[in-house]
Amino acid sequence: MPDKDVALWIKDPLAILADRAERGVVVDKGRIIELVPAGRDPATPNPATFDAGGHVVLPGLINTHHHFYQTLTRAVPAALDRELFPWLQALYPIWARLTPEALDLGVTVAMAELLLSGCTLTTDHHYVFPAGVEDGIDIEIAAAKRLGLRVLLTRGSMNLSQRDGGLPPDSVVQDEETILADSERVVKRYHQASEGAMVQIALAPCSPFSVTTSLMRATADLAQRLNVRLHTHLAETEDENQFCQQLYKCRPLDYLEDCGWLNERTWLAHGIHFNDGEIKRLARARTTVAHCPHSNQTLASGACPVCAMEEAGMHIGLGVDGSASNDASNLMQEVRAAFLLQRSRYGVGKVSHRDALRWATKGSAACAGRGDVGEIAVDKMADLALFKLDELRFSGSGDPLAALVLCGAHRADRVMVGGRWIVENGAIPGLDLPGLIKRHSAAARALLSA
Repeated sequence: MPDKDVALWIKDPLAILADRAERGVVVDKGRIIELVPAGRDPATPNPATFDAGGHVVLPGLINTHHHFYQTLTRAVPAALDRELFPWLQALYPIWARLTPEALDLGVTVAMAELLLSGCTLTTDHHYVFPAGVEDGIDIEIAAAKRLGLRVLLTRGSMNLSQRDGGLPPDSVVQDEETILADSERVVKRYHQASEGAMVQIALAPCSPFSVTTSLMRATADLAQRLNVRLHTHLAETEDENQFCQQLYKCRPLDYLEDCGWLNERTWLAHGIHFNDGEIKRLARARTTVAHCPHSNQTLASGACPVCAMEEAGMHIGLGVDGSASNDASNLMQEVRAAFLLQRSRYGVGKVSHRDALRWATKGSAACAGRGDVGEIAVDKMADLALFKLDELRFSGSGDPLAALVLCGAHRADRVMVGGRWIVENGAIPGLDLPGLIKRHSAAARALLSA
């Protein structure tokens, strides 16, 4: 682990996703303090060195949409081969049996998988609070601190149950007063507003089909008062469009605007079924979108129109989504999925491997509202992901950056968050991975059999 009092030169990488940094970067006190161009040595006096000659160096990847608890319900037989609404209806009763211990294991597995894939900042959308798991966000924060992962956790919510015309059963919803009180509690207790923040909180009613209009509007007001971000699912399926038309007599984006959400504070998950006019409105409002290609393909929901959104001026990030629809938490694999899906939609001339990497870094940073991460540049946080190309899958590759995407990189060798190595030699120091898998698998079986 680098000495906190000594600058560290990550020296002579095989390749690096940065301009004029061919000889690497120097980090000190948690930040990048120097880019070292070709033919130069660092201007920083006497730095320690890390030989990166076998590594491709990326900005730490940023995950903009997830449901950590869903690692406990991967490939559930009852939910296989279903579209979104029936898929949710098959899983809600299982999620209603969530316990604090199971949640802690699910969260730890999700975060560990993300870290090992090169992720340094992740969001999570936790909206299931059955009896006994009311402090779900606290459990997530404790796990993030153990692992050293930077997080933007959303206090999600559902209060529109089946008896009121919504999709979820009564057992997994809370009342509006409880939701708003806990939302304010976790923001005031945990949210760090400064640059370099390790823990931030956003507010995230789940979706138009599981939340009342009253809660949507009250949450927007609370987020403005507390100066935090807003997140929700929107325009994921045509079923959602039909639901909004039937219940609210308008399309999902019209409903979102009516609730006070169409602004730069908001980032949306999925964004598949927006029309051209709606994309222009989103761009004018500076609202961003988290593209979730694996989940969208698994549930056959469609494909986010990423290039059309970027051409309109929108920022697009990447999200792995929940591990019950992905069914993984690997952000580097999500980069490849986004590259292939969007290239098949828009063509070779529109989408390159660098575009996909940008969505997972600078684009995702915009979704998270962070200007201090997402690229390798002076004064940015020292959040880095280092990959080796020594696996069989990379043999014969030419361009190292392209090889990460085209050849299917999936595991980082080293990951740095705020100048501190939290993945070394492809492992998380101090984490008993076999033991974690054993305990997590047992918790998953218990949920299914209860």
